[in-house]
Order: sequence, then C-alpha cells, then structure tokens
Amino acid sequence: MTHPGLFLTLEGIDGAGKSSHLDALEALFTAEGRVVTRTREPGGTPLAETLRTMILTQAMDPLTESLLVFAARRDHIVQVIEPALARGEVVLCDRFTDATFAYQGEGRGFDKAVLATLEQWAQARGGALLQPALTLWFDLAPEIAAERLAGARLPDKFESQPVEFFRRVARGYAERAAAAPRFVRIDASRSREQVWAQVEASLVQRGVVGRKRSQ
Repeated sequence: MTHPGLFLTLEGIDGAGKSSHLDALEALFTAEGRVVTRTREPGGTPLAETLRTMILTQAMDPLTESLLVFAARRDHIVQVIEPALARGEVVLCDRFTDATFAYQGEGRGFDKAVLATLEQWAQARGGALLQPALTLWFDLAPEIAAERLAGARLPDKFESQPVEFFRRVARGYAERAAAAPRFVRIDASRSREQVWAQVEASLVQRGVVGRKRSQ
C-alpha cells in the first residue's frame, strides 16, 4: 500500500524533553509499516550541521542568526525533507520554523515580519509553504526546564540563557500554537510515561496512526 508523505515536527523549549520520545515515535510508525526519516534543525545535512555549530556557539546579531537558520533550513528541505516526503516517508523533525519564530522572533525580539519573508523564500513549495502536517508542542514551564537542564551537560549558547529568555520563547510557542490547528499541546511536566501516552493518543486522534499499542 502506498502512503503519502507525512511531515511531523516536535517543538518546545530546551529541557522540555521532546527529543527523548523520538525513538518511540520512530518505532510506532515503523510498526505501522512506514519508512521513517529522522532529522533535526538546525541541521540534517552536512552543510546545515556546520551552520548549526556556528548558530549554537558563536555570538552574532539576530539578523545574522536568522539568516543562517533559514540557510540551513533551505538546504535541509531540498536535500532531505522534500525527497523523503516524495518517497512517501514519515519525516520526524526535531524543531522546524516554529522554533525560529519562538527563539529568534520572541526570544531575541527580532522582527517577525522579516522572519515571515525569510520563511516564504526558504519554504516555497509549488506555490505554497512547506509546513508540518502535525506539530507536537511539548509545553513546559521555563523554571522546570531550567531545573532539568542544570548540570546535564555543557550548555550551548541558547541553553545558557536566563529563565526570562525562555519565558519569552514559551510565549512565542503559545502564539504559534494558537494560530495553527496543526499544533497538539503535550503537557511535558508529567512523567515520561504520561507524556508518551499523550503523544500516542494525539497521533491516534489525528488519524496518523492506528489504535494505541502501549499499555
């Protein structure tokens, strides 16, 4: 049976725990007979990974940062995302454009109209914008996220930001979620098992997988 491609993204502030569910998501779709491509942003291609390192480690002004993010995204779309979707695969992407509006737009306070223009340039696809079919938003209070990140590893440029920065980022995500029905809010403050139960139930409710398999 031939399936159409499915583009699914995971979003949330640093420390929300979204990435920890990628293995289970891949296994869930694989059990459905789907081929899965796992990727991330910034990153996903050799060029985009090089840009990721620059974005996460080097000081730069918000416009430079945004330009690099969208340059990485364009290469990622052309080299990975669009080909996988054309093959009918499930693309699981750890962050996409919503993160740019949350981090650079709200967190950094950069002009969202400029971001929208860059979005148009980078994500044009047959007269429309390439956007996820479904976005799992792992919503967590910044204070709790900060506790989870403390001492976990050497923080990158964003992870080392103060809590107030992440409050702004969280507001940015909330704004995006309010404007896009593709968002599903996941209460990331709960236990790992409870968070996964929400993820799985949301995928069943949206009709992208069959009935729940976990107990």
